[in-house]
Amino acid sequence: MKKQPRFLPLLLIIGLFIFVLVPFVPLILSSLSFGWRWPDVFPQGWSLRAWEYVVNDVRTWQAVGISLWIALIVTFVNFLLALPAANALVRYPVRGRWLFEAIIFAPIIIPPFISVMGVHLSFLRFGLTETVLGVVLAHIAPTLPYMFRAVMVSYQTLSVDWEDQARMLGAGAVPRFFHVVLPHLLPGILAGASLSVLISLSQYLITFIIGAGQVVTLPILLFPFISGGDPAIASAYSLLYAAIAIMALVGMDAALKRYYQMSRVPQQEKGVKP
Repeated sequence: MKKQPRFLPLLLIIGLFIFVLVPFVPLILSSLSFGWRWPDVFPQGWSLRAWEYVVNDVRTWQAVGISLWIALIVTFVNFLLALPAANALVRYPVRGRWLFEAIIFAPIIIPPFISVMGVHLSFLRFGLTETVLGVVLAHIAPTLPYMFRAVMVSYQTLSVDWEDQARMLGAGAVPRFFHVVLPHLLPGILAGASLSVLISLSQYLITFIIGAGQVVTLPILLFPFISGGDPAIASAYSLLYAAIAIMALVGMDAALKRYYQMSRVPQQEKGVKP
């Protein structure tokens, strides 16, 4: 059996580093530029004008707050919807299972513009346009499939025997869920939540149509500068958006690790007792 070359992992790390970080270099240079015309390799001048505009503009932090608030609510609602749906489709012989899965995964296949126009007409009748609630409900469609798929895969690896053992020991439905089911599902829930947050944060078309310009998220604030405004400010907003997305992912990962650390402490204390 041939040994794996020692330098191969290092090459993979370097390649991943280049693949992830190199695209940010033009954004950083553009956000600090004062005039950058083609075909110049570097900007003609440097300035913090774009960052001063982004940081000092009140709309920036309002948009960040609304974006995160909508993404968190959407993720929580997706969790409440995906958990029972995945449990039912995995553990029970549901007739027409393929139809239910096709309906849930349809937003991934159907172009957003087609679906959002129908949603917009319905929301107009119910008075949900130009509201945060309407935007939240509209964001559920493109984000729910990812949460559902992640939870469904976790349920497929969860043996029913584990719950049966807890039931035989006298555990009720609620203790079984929190001590047996939920710890096993948490990695899948975190993966689905990460995708749900990222996709919700990146929604422009749905937010623009349903929010009608009254619900201003970060993509709504960013798009005018990309489409023909100031490239330096657009680059600064793009970097801010990327930083928020990364911090959200790191925060969820840290929360999961903290949960596992706290769950191990009582077990370790029990093992120390004579």
